[in-house]
Amino acid sequence: MSSAARPPRRRALAALAALPLLALSLGACGYGSQKDSAARPAGGTGSAKKLSADTVRIGYFPNVTHATPLVGEQEGLIQKELGGTKLRSTTFNAGPSEIEALNAGSIDIGWIGPSPAINGYVKSKGKSLRIVSGSASGGVKLVVDPKKISSVEDVKGKRIATPQKGNTQDVAFLHWIAQQGWKVDPQSGKGDVSVVRTDNKVTPDAFKSGSVDGAWVPEPTASKLVSEGGKVLLDEAALWPDRKFVITNVVVSQKFLDAHPDVVEAVLRGSVRTNAWIKANPDKAEASANAALKKLSGKELPAGILAPAWKSIEVLDDPLAATLRTEAANAVTAGLLEEPDLSGIYDLTLLNKVLQAEGRPAVDAAKLGKQ
Repeated sequence: MSSAARPPRRRALAALAALPLLALSLGACGYGSQKDSAARPAGGTGSAKKLSADTVRIGYFPNVTHATPLVGEQEGLIQKELGGTKLRSTTFNAGPSEIEALNAGSIDIGWIGPSPAINGYVKSKGKSLRIVSGSASGGVKLVVDPKKISSVEDVKGKRIATPQKGNTQDVAFLHWIAQQGWKVDPQSGKGDVSVVRTDNKVTPDAFKSGSVDGAWVPEPTASKLVSEGGKVLLDEAALWPDRKFVITNVVVSQKFLDAHPDVVEAVLRGSVRTNAWIKANPDKAEASANAALKKLSGKELPAGILAPAWKSIEVLDDPLAATLRTEAANAVTAGLLEEPDLSGIYDLTLLNKVLQAEGRPAVDAAKLGKQ
């Protein structure tokens, strides 16, 4: 992706510290909706033997960009690999809140977007977390009201929603704005385009009411907006080489990784086998993800929304580390981050061990791996 001239960066870390946390419904841990996972029959070689931890607590979002944990928990594929170690899950609506829970010790492993992972790593000076696997690529679109916006040029002067200040889609949109030559203050969202930070659950209603003219959002929110009369003006995949960019990573608390590498390895084995099952059984996996979403939200997604959303996501194990480096540079360009030192943000040792055992090639950390 091309880069615009970078603005002064001195506000950088202060800006990171100021990134607000989106309020969530309180669960037992105080951060999200929490539940225990019940194992179901699934393929794999796990046993009932307990690993080095009694419980592992995972976090993820109730949306299709987090298909791996949705399906992996629903089908018992992750629990299968944990044996007698209990899987407990918590769902979140925002990456920064999930990072806070990870730092507070309320979860051990999380599926999360690249920008919150970068922010958490930088703020802790590389001490709080490691990215241990990829999970998904794609599934982000700029959807607009076709009555107000029919071309890229029409976006200028309009109100466009992103999920949260500093989240992955917010950074991507701010960088795209800079590429158009437009100016927006990254903190307030005011400028040539009004960037309106809005919870994905609220965005469809805001779009219907006309309070926003479009949104740069992940699936299934993008498909929900299309079902309300929106038009896809841009698929973010079109901006990336080979149409691939990391949308979801697997991160782990450094403390938990040091204390329980066998548990982390088991979760990664479950993640890898879940992704393989999704690819081998796309229709069943789509239905499984919808069943999981119904458990979490009380209702399933209509076929007209789920089908296009599901097709735009690619599950994968490769963290696409080179694209994370680019996304960090985009955050710098957007004025939300000072040039970060990401050396060591990846520890792919256990993932590559799992992949080797599955007869798969190792993945690369783009020179950002553990030394």
